[in-house]
Amino acid sequence: MAAGPVSKTGVRVLTPSEEVAAVLIAMNKASSSRLVKYFDGAELKQITRAVAQLGPVPRDQLEGLIEQVASLFADGASLVGTAREMEKLLDGVLPPEQIAELMSDVLGAGERSIWDRISNGSETALASYLMKEHPQTVALVLSKVKPACAAKVMAQLPAPLRNGVMRRMLTFKPIVEATMKMIEQTIHEDFMINLARNAAADTHSRMADIINKMERQSMEEVLDNLAQSRPKSAEILKSLLFTFDDIINMTPRARTALFDQIPHEKVILALKGTSPQLRSVVLSGLTARARRLVEHELDGGEPASQRDVLEARRSITDQALEMAARGEIELNASDTEDTYIR
Repeated sequence: MAAGPVSKTGVRVLTPSEEVAAVLIAMNKASSSRLVKYFDGAELKQITRAVAQLGPVPRDQLEGLIEQVASLFADGASLVGTAREMEKLLDGVLPPEQIAELMSDVLGAGERSIWDRISNGSETALASYLMKEHPQTVALVLSKVKPACAAKVMAQLPAPLRNGVMRRMLTFKPIVEATMKMIEQTIHEDFMINLARNAAADTHSRMADIINKMERQSMEEVLDNLAQSRPKSAEILKSLLFTFDDIINMTPRARTALFDQIPHEKVILALKGTSPQLRSVVLSGLTARARRLVEHELDGGEPASQRDVLEARRSITDQALEMAARGEIELNASDTEDTYIR
């Protein structure tokens, strides 16, 4: 419904529906509730639309509309109409389902859709959440969010899960409205609310990403300094950090998966100058052929600059962190039989 025209004085001329809406909002709830009961469904919908689009109503204009009750506004100022004001007004007067229907029609899908809110959020957070869910749930969520968001999330999912999800998306059947509302409510409570609660944890994760890319000496200086002022934060960050030396704490299975993704020349560079223990652990994650090649180069190869060595190690740790974020590997070995014993 279009807003009324503007008068010569620059004041917007209210439509009849907007005038009714302004008066109802200005009245106290007890009085307005008695009046609302006399409107039929079509009239209520029209008034609710008017409230949603009303915007500011200057005090003088408002008082002109309700001269008979001007005493109610003796201390008041301008009035601002919103859809939520109308929702409050209807509460207790109409059944909840009727209010929901009215507000749903007025607010439109853009305001009420959880899928739009998810689409505008963090794709990494969504991917982490979905990797813990059933593939059918993943397929449903990705079929509802915006394509750009779905594409970025898909890229972060492990290949087997991604392929299965795409197959399920191609064979979707329509979901009844009541079921979809239940799913939306669950997603809202389980993902959106928890995401807000975990904002602090996300801050530590981002800081850990930064510190992980520092030189070892700089990393230790930052953590030592932070430990003096914020010891709890320092402990949290230490638990999130992963350096090349920490490869020794990974399970053999995780190390093998990691080094399958690393070029041999990068492994050779990264191992230059390492301790025999760490070198042995890394070599154990290579295939027999790759291990012979790396050992041969380490024994007779040319020395490398410290800068190249550090860059190679950082590249490997970055790869490990990315794979861990996608759920492909775990960075810390659990107390299982396949843990490497030092």
